[in-house]
Amino acid sequence: MASRKVKTTAANLPIPQDDSEARSVIREIGDLSRDVLRLEAELNDKIGKLQDEYGEMVAPIRELITAKQEGLKMFCEVNRDRLTNGGKVKFHKFETGEISWRLRPAKVTIRGKDAVIDAIKKAKLGRKFLRTKVEINKDAMLEKDNRATAAAISGVTIGSDGEDFIVEPFETELAEAS
Repeated sequence: MASRKVKTTAANLPIPQDDSEARSVIREIGDLSRDVLRLEAELNDKIGKLQDEYGEMVAPIRELITAKQEGLKMFCEVNRDRLTNGGKVKFHKFETGEISWRLRPAKVTIRGKDAVIDAIKKAKLGRKFLRTKVEINKDAMLEKDNRATAAAISGVTIGSDGEDFIVEPFETELAEAS
C-alpha cells in the first residue's frame, strides 16, 4: 500500500519554540498593528483632504444643476397638459432625455406614540389599528437553567458559545512632559 503525504498549513507558519519567542511574536504583532493604524490614519487624512478639495469644486456645479432642474420643472408644469397628452401618461421624452412625474407612496408619521395608542383605544378602533406582537424570547432560552428545555423544542437549536484566540499586545503611553 502506498503511503500518503499529508500537507498541513501550519508547516509554513512561524511557530514560537519557547516563551521568549512567543513574547517576541506578540511584540511584533503589536508593532505591525501600530503600523497598520498609522497607515490607515494617513490614508484617512488624504481622503479627507481630497473630499474637501473636490467638494469645493463640485458644490457650484451641484447648485447649477439644481437651478436648471427647477427651471425645467417650471417649464414642464406650465406645459404639463401638452407634454402628457392631456394627462394620459406621466412622462415625456425629449430628444436629449425624459422627464416624468411620480407619486410618492403614502406614509404614516406618529408623534407621541403612547397618546396615539390611548386615542385609538378610546375611539374603540383597537382591533382595526392596533396589533399584538408575539415573539420568541431567545435571551430566556440562553439562560443556563433553560437551555436543555429550549433545546428539546422542535426547531430550536442552542449553538455553542465558542472560543476565540485573541492576542492583545500591551500599549504604553508616554506621560506628558511638564
